[in-house]
Amino acid sequence: MGVASTSKVVTSSDTVGRAPTVQPGNQEWVTVIESVSAAGWSIPPFLILAGKLHQAAWYRDIPNTWMIAVSDNGWTTDQLGFTWLEHFNRCTQTRTVGTYRLLIVDGHNSHATPEFDQYCAQNRIITLCMPAHTSHLL
Repeated sequence: MGVASTSKVVTSSDTVGRAPTVQPGNQEWVTVIESVSAAGWSIPPFLILAGKLHQAAWYRDIPNTWMIAVSDNGWTTDQLGFTWLEHFNRCTQTRTVGTYRLLIVDGHNSHATPEFDQYCAQNRIITLCMPAHTSHLL
């Protein structure tokens, strides 16, 4: 995300092959939490933008199944990690084969809270935690 003229833009797939016009030094963090199953299907993404508040009118062209949240710096917090876990649970409950679901997480602190663990236990989600900062290698 960056600043182009006086408005903020998030580039789309329509710009493939064309460089977006972004002013250097005016970028912000945007976090996207994604989840893909071993069978190849994915749940709708969970986007975290930097800010205090946002308005639904800003996201007219985004599918209503996507989750959008804000944090002070655009990064995941413990609360947003838990909110994503609830999103994961809603999106995968009907596709569960067997009794349990396996959720492989990347070792971020938001996946290691007591609330996260308790919710997983109550909803039959088994977590497997990769070593921190290794998800890109594994």
